[in-house]
Amino acid sequence: MSSRREHRASKAALFDGYDGIEEGGIRASSSYSGEINEHDNEKAIDSLKDRVIFLKRLTGDIHEEALSHNRLLDRMGNNMDASRGILSGTVDRFNMVFEKKSGRRMCMLIGGFVLSFFALYYLMRYIVFYINGTFV
Repeated sequence: MSSRREHRASKAALFDGYDGIEEGGIRASSSYSGEINEHDNEKAIDSLKDRVIFLKRLTGDIHEEALSHNRLLDRMGNNMDASRGILSGTVDRFNMVFEKKSGRRMCMLIGGFVLSFFALYYLMRYIVFYINGTFV
């Protein structure tokens, strides 16, 4: 909701004092008197030139930002494709290991060692805590 207000505020800052552009000229707001002299026209044209230059620069920056984001997304997509290939190869190897009964036993043995290592680690950590009073 606040972004909508900011958009309206920035639009008002760019086009304050003008109701719009009609047929190559500037339609005066209701606060202007009936006739606009040449000096006021030149001043309004210069103001519009500055705003157009600002908008052109802003759109160029937005374009560059969009291009850089697209390049980043392309690189991320390529990296994800490479990771998918590596993971699918790993899954295929695990499937080959689990197809054999001896492979299942080996995985169970390795899993048991890992679990027992973590259990011993936490057991030793709590023993040291009770002896010293602080975690290591």
